[in-house]
Amino acid sequence: MLSVLASILLSVNLLTSHPITGQANMSVLVQNLTTGEVIDNYRSDKVVPPASVMKLLTTGAALETLGPDFRFSTTLEYTGVIEQGTLHGNLYIHGGCDPSLGWRGQNAFLNRWVKAVKEAGITFINGAVIADMTMLDGEAQNPGWLCEDAGNYYAPGIFALNYYGNTMNIVLKSGEPGTVASVIKTEPQVDDLRFINHVRCDRISYDGAFVSGLPYSNERYLTGVVPSDLGSFGIKGDLPNPGLLLARHFTTRLREAGVGIRRKAGYIADYNPLLPPRKVLYVHRSIPLSEIIKETNVNSNNLYAETLFRYLGTQYRLPGSIPNSQDFIRDFWRRRGVNIQNAIIKDGCGLAPQDAVSAQSFVQLLTIMNSSPNADVWMNSLPVSGQSGTLKSLCSKTELEGRIHAKSGTIAGTKNFAGYIDMPNGDTWVFAILINSAPGKAKNIQTVIQQYLLDVYRAHK
Repeated sequence: MLSVLASILLSVNLLTSHPITGQANMSVLVQNLTTGEVIDNYRSDKVVPPASVMKLLTTGAALETLGPDFRFSTTLEYTGVIEQGTLHGNLYIHGGCDPSLGWRGQNAFLNRWVKAVKEAGITFINGAVIADMTMLDGEAQNPGWLCEDAGNYYAPGIFALNYYGNTMNIVLKSGEPGTVASVIKTEPQVDDLRFINHVRCDRISYDGAFVSGLPYSNERYLTGVVPSDLGSFGIKGDLPNPGLLLARHFTTRLREAGVGIRRKAGYIADYNPLLPPRKVLYVHRSIPLSEIIKETNVNSNNLYAETLFRYLGTQYRLPGSIPNSQDFIRDFWRRRGVNIQNAIIKDGCGLAPQDAVSAQSFVQLLTIMNSSPNADVWMNSLPVSGQSGTLKSLCSKTELEGRIHAKSGTIAGTKNFAGYIDMPNGDTWVFAILINSAPGKAKNIQTVIQQYLLDVYRAHK
């Protein structure tokens, strides 16, 4: 086994002298969690953009604050009175920030909602189904995100009512080179949606189409280029107003079940304390938080992370706001001993390029979570090297396959990892490797990081 000094020089030299990572903005810390020994340390107190490793701040705070068995509530409420089968008022879907409602198009829950309405004796609604999204303020798009990301599936608006993953599939048909691809439909169908379409067809082999637009807006811009003569294919974009779409779908289901509704579906997005009081008709519970954070971390789900982030802000005051969420995350980890003074927290998913956190902060966070009563749930929420989620390609078919539980983060010129390494002697290492502004593709940066991890592992196993 190499001496500690020799192994540190070996690993640091690999990162700092490599053509890909040598001039990058880096922050690295590797520590033996069992013994407390520092294995490697390079600018570990310097903050750099974490990309999706940012999700560890969000999911850790959510798990510790709410508990693994917590479930989000979506409530059916009504105003007015029910007389002889008629509801003289509106039926509200009061959103509680559940990110999993209708996930992957699974909307069988609407049958239970219809059943609840009918069991309440309602056969006619002399009003409308209204989506109530007022638990959060109306700022559905994080101002720290790039304009070019708005409207894409990975940067959807965040609402108190989320539905279908806030994502739609836009089906296009390509034609001859030089023509504009035609829009056939959306899945799910969104009424009143208008496309400004400039997607060109050309002799290429990749999909270069992009979607852009803003929350609540019924306009979506389609740009870029796609392969010619491809036939029908889909590109993903965000749903402009998922709460309204849910209200429309629920309205349709009620009518199909024989419940008449006088007015068309609507929504409210801004908190108003003067609204009349309501009575609760039914409470829908989400999947457990343990499953939500596993989806967030394993598949790096931005919608799930950002909804958790926004919900945590409601612990301070209503309606929830982005500044509330930023303050909550910072205060939560500071109180637990994480050095987060110099960190920049713009969002909960890491999509904001201004986000900046040090390797030291992540190692401190991971150390705290390892001794938490929720440690098993936390570890189960992280992808495994060579086996699952965003770590499936890391250290595959090497000695480290199956030994690393970590969160990855990827943006242009950036590849980051933070998590745990199970050593053969039973020790656990905790690490954070944050590499930003490196030349070349993310997969090439990962190759350097993988070699770094293998070299350090082999020197100490």
